[in-house]
Amino acid sequence: MPVEPGPVHETDAPGAAGAPAAPRPAGRVRQLRLVVEVDDHDAAVAFFRDVLGMAEEIAYDGAAGERVVILDAGRATLELANTAHRRAVDELETGSPDGPRVRLALEVDDTAARTAELLAAGAAPIAPPTQTPWRSLNARVHSPAGLTVTLFQELEPPEEQRRHAGLEG
Repeated sequence: MPVEPGPVHETDAPGAAGAPAAPRPAGRVRQLRLVVEVDDHDAAVAFFRDVLGMAEEIAYDGAAGERVVILDAGRATLELANTAHRRAVDELETGSPDGPRVRLALEVDDTAARTAELLAAGAAPIAPPTQTPWRSLNARVHSPAGLTVTLFQELEPPEEQRRHAGLEG
């Protein structure tokens, strides 16, 4: 009797210490790509590629003047927050609950140093590095691409962050 094949699985990148990651079902999203229309393409590319260090994966120029650059931003997650949460984080990071509905949050190794680099490269300041209750160091800037960017540095492992924020379990 022939054996029916089981479900097809893809494997994510290796987990911590090179351990195999959990399999993921076929058909699952493989990449998050945020597409942003920018007024000054060169300034936006210089900011994200050259200053933030996002590697260029590919670039296209079209016959009618179309230009696009796809940059590697590392691991992507999609953070879905309700209005109350977004306002609470905006208040904590900037002192005002009136932030944008969409912003980029980029994990870096040194929030203070990277914020200084971004400001020197033309970003406009919104809020200086601020420690959050969940033990990250967050700063906000306006990028040349017209996006609000939060830089965040994790100060503790996720388990400790959950404990500090009262989100254990």
